[in-house]
Amino acid sequence: MSTITDPDTGGFRVSQLLSDTRYRAFTFQAIALLLLIAAFSYLGYNLVSNLRAAGLNISFGFLDEAAGYDVGQALIPYDSQSSNWQAAKVGILNTLLVAVLGCIMATIFGVIAGVLRLSKNWIVSRLMAAYVEAFRNVPVLIWILIIYAIMTVSLPAPSAFRGETPDSTMLMGLIAFTNRGIYIPAPVWNPGSMVVVVTFILSIIAAFAYRAYAKKLLFDTGKLLPMGWPTVAIIFVPAILMFFILGRPIGLDIPVLSGFNFGGGIKIGAPLIALWFALSIYTGAFIAENVRAGIQAVSHGQTEAAAALGLRPRRIMNLVVLPQALRVIIPPLISQYLNLTKNSSLAIAVGYADVTATLGGITLNQTGRAIECVLLLMLFYLAISLSISAIMNVYNNSVKLKER
Repeated sequence: MSTITDPDTGGFRVSQLLSDTRYRAFTFQAIALLLLIAAFSYLGYNLVSNLRAAGLNISFGFLDEAAGYDVGQALIPYDSQSSNWQAAKVGILNTLLVAVLGCIMATIFGVIAGVLRLSKNWIVSRLMAAYVEAFRNVPVLIWILIIYAIMTVSLPAPSAFRGETPDSTMLMGLIAFTNRGIYIPAPVWNPGSMVVVVTFILSIIAAFAYRAYAKKLLFDTGKLLPMGWPTVAIIFVPAILMFFILGRPIGLDIPVLSGFNFGGGIKIGAPLIALWFALSIYTGAFIAENVRAGIQAVSHGQTEAAAALGLRPRRIMNLVVLPQALRVIIPPLISQYLNLTKNSSLAIAVGYADVTATLGGITLNQTGRAIECVLLLMLFYLAISLSISAIMNVYNNSVKLKER
C-alpha cells in the first residue's frame, strides 16, 4: 500500500533544481540554452577571427555603392546608378510579388482540382488526377523553362502589331500578348479617383459582412439567403455608381506600339509570367491532394445528413464539408506556401530579377561580399517564412475544431 506524503513546504534549496521534478525540466532547458548560445558564440568568434586573419572584415558599406546594372522589371524607381540597397529592395519586392500572386493562384488551382478529383464524373476526376500526377512528379524548374519557352516561341513579336493590317491584334484593343510579355492598360488617377477606390474597398468589406450575416442567419434560423448575385452587386454597383457620379475620374493609359516596342500601359514580362504560372500550377497540384485528403477526412454521414435536409451539392460543399475540412487542409497548406516562396529563387533561370538574382547574384559577384549577401538573403527568407507561418497559424487557430 502506497503512502501519500505532503509536499515539502520549506524554503527553496539549490539542490531542488535537480532533485525536484517541479524545477528539473527548467534546469535542463536552461542548460541546453546556455550550451547552444556558447556554441554559436564560439562559431561566430571563430568566423570573425579567421576573416580578420585573412584581411577580411564583415561590412555592409557596399550597400550604399552604385549598383551599376539594370533590372528588367522594377516596382520602384531604379536605374544603374542606384545603390546596391535599392537593387536589393527591387529584388525583395519582385520576390514578394511572385509569392503573393503564386499563393493566390495556386490556392485557386488546388481547391478546384482537389474538389474535382472527387467528382462522380469519371472523365473529370481522371483529368484532375492526370494534372496532379504530371505536375507533382516533374521538377518545377522544368515547368518554368517550358512555360517560358512556349511564351517566347508561340507569341508574336511586338513588330507583328505594326501596320494597317497587322499580323496580330490587341485583345479588345487594350491588351497585347507578345513574346516579350503582356501589355495591359495602366490606370490614370485623376482628381476624385481615390473616392472611387475607397468606395470599392468598403464595398468588399460590406460583401464579406453580408456573407457572414447570411451564414449566421442560416445556422440560427435555417433561412437561406442568396449569396452569389448580392455579393457581386455589393462589390461593384456602389463603385460603378460613384465612378459615373464623379465624372469618370479614373482613366486608362492604353499601350501603343512605338518603334520596336510598346509604350505606355503596364508590361508584365515573360519571365514573371512563366515563373508565376509554373509555381502556381506546380504548387496547386500539391494543394489539390491536401484538399482531397481534407474532404475525405469529413465523415460521409455529414454529407448525407445535409442532403437529407434538402441542401444542394454546392451548398453542402461550401457550408458543411469545406469548413470541417479546413482543419485538415490548413497545416500542410502552410508548408506549400513556404515551398512556393522559396522556390521563387529559381527565377534567375529565366532572367527574372528576384532578390536571389540581385542581392545574391549580381551584387555578390560585383562586390565580392559573399558572406554579407548570403546573410542578408538568409534573413530575408527567414523573415518572410516566419511571417507566412504566423499569419496562417492565426487563421488555422480560427478554423480548427473547438472542443468543449
